Amino acid sequence: MNEEATLQAIKDICGLSCAAPLSAEDLHRACFCLAVDPAELRAQLDRVLAAHGTSAPLAQTHPHLFAALPIFVPAASVQAMEHVVTAIESVVMTPAYRDAVRAWAPDIARFDPRSPGGLLGLDFHLGPDGPRLIEINTNPGGVMINALLAKAQQLCMPRLSAPAVGASDVEDAALDVLLAEWDAQSDGRRTGAVAIVDAAPAQQYLYPEFVLFQDRFRARGIEALVGDPGELAYVDGQLRLRDRHIGFVYNRCTDFALSEPASAVLRAAYLDRAVAMSPHPWSHALYADKRNMSLLGDRPFLESAGVPADAVDCLARCVPPTEAMTDANRDDLWQRRKHLFFKPAGGFGGRASYRGDKLTHKTWQQMAGADYVAQAIVPPSQRHLSAGDVPLKVDIRCYAYRGKPLLFAARTYQGQTTNFRTPGGGFAPVLTLV
Repeated sequence: MNEEATLQAIKDICGLSCAAPLSAEDLHRACFCLAVDPAELRAQLDRVLAAHGTSAPLAQTHPHLFAALPIFVPAASVQAMEHVVTAIESVVMTPAYRDAVRAWAPDIARFDPRSPGGLLGLDFHLGPDGPRLIEINTNPGGVMINALLAKAQQLCMPRLSAPAVGASDVEDAALDVLLAEWDAQSDGRRTGAVAIVDAAPAQQYLYPEFVLFQDRFRARGIEALVGDPGELAYVDGQLRLRDRHIGFVYNRCTDFALSEPASAVLRAAYLDRAVAMSPHPWSHALYADKRNMSLLGDRPFLESAGVPADAVDCLARCVPPTEAMTDANRDDLWQRRKHLFFKPAGGFGGRASYRGDKLTHKTWQQMAGADYVAQAIVPPSQRHLSAGDVPLKVDIRCYAYRGKPLLFAARTYQGQTTNFRTPGGGFAPVLTLV
């Protein structure tokens, strides 16, 4: 069957009678062929977790981790997102940008650990004018789980679609990122074990991913432990976890500045260069502070900073207008709130974030004096699960390191922010329309 016949067959199956080329919107509205088997994926993870002493099945604890339907993204949008990734790297290397972000960063961010900071998660919304960068995260969850998802995918419409990033071992690539961070901070002299650290890790929703990382490290001959920051001890110049010397911490905590009491031991070892860590406070200040978005989309600033013209054009187009909230502009922002989304500068996972049209006076007053940004609302694209249903919202996440994308994945959900509580939602594979 040639491409034209394949296209017509897909239109017939999906009930599409349009003469125009098949679009992602068409497929999201009418194509319901399954790309993955969520039950089988959960069963695979159950087997891994059982080997680590976890018996509760993911069908009970994580029923909405995996979506069954793929997300289709035009090739031009994938290329635009890749351009954003490289453009941001050109910005963060400029002295003007680094000086600007240090002005609002915590003191600990002035300590340079000598590495970029690890894997990034760049979150996009896709609209009729292409992708818009919503935010950047420095400890993005899901890369190992989405790598498993990509391997399990049954490629939908192979003549017309393909994975957004070429086939590779994403799990090994993600591990290589962490090892590159370790090497950069230790001058290539690795000693000790790896600690994957988060608050009450076994209770974290993405704990299965910690176990996947642990197994990957062990497959490389590197001892890896999972633990809470409160379990760490700093003794005789060594960071220790359960009496094991720790040379590298994969830091999944959301205390980005290591300012909370539970992070005191890790903070001391980090500042003494007794341990390598990724991500670290400097990487969060450089990439993930929400106030940075006000610079990344500011054409005059980017031009004055000496950013290459093509990168300036890309970011001015793809970064929604964003401004820091101050006492001077609060009244104006309140008047324009219906078109704005408010986020705490150091926030994550949508916590304490508000659509302006949903804001109450009480919440607005509680936000006074806090570090917030106001970003122009960019509606997410949508994915139907069946004919006539209420569609799910879609975010696209690009996992990247040093300007190179490793993997594209999607999250489908209902509500104000991404979550894993929506029936039919969860992580979804991304296919590029070619």
